[in-house]
Amino acid sequence: MKKTYWILLFLFINFGGLALGILLMNDGPRSQWYLNLNKAPWTPPGWVFGAAWTLIMVCFSIYLSDLFTIRNSKFVKILFVIQVVLNISWNFVFFNQHLINIGVLNISLLTLLIFYLFISFGDDTLSKSKYLLLPYMIWLCIATSLNTYIAIYN
Repeated sequence: MKKTYWILLFLFINFGGLALGILLMNDGPRSQWYLNLNKAPWTPPGWVFGAAWTLIMVCFSIYLSDLFTIRNSKFVKILFVIQVVLNISWNFVFFNQHLINIGVLNISLLTLLIFYLFISFGDDTLSKSKYLLLPYMIWLCIATSLNTYIAIYN
């Protein structure tokens, strides 16, 4: 029952964070500012972002339920809070404030944090669960490259 509780809690927090991020980005990808940017040729169509984030947050919530069941420490909680803040704030920094370079820094830190979770908490008890981070890691590498491209070419 404890794992189900953790999964539901993290689904609520993670999807709530996505919703808050959407609110903080104003018109985001539909804004004139974004539409006029020079974007990377590998920028996926808009629907991919929603599908990717849905998969990511479901997998991440399951991973977090395992992590918090096994290693519910102050350090793990701090890492999670930092992840939430970085994830939500990127939308505000990039889309709302148009701070492209700070966006690159923000998303790079988020990417490093998720890779840190994969590497540091991949011991025997989490050896299988850590692979639930792969969609997040892959997507953050793509998103970081998209943000970096915009920073270089705009």
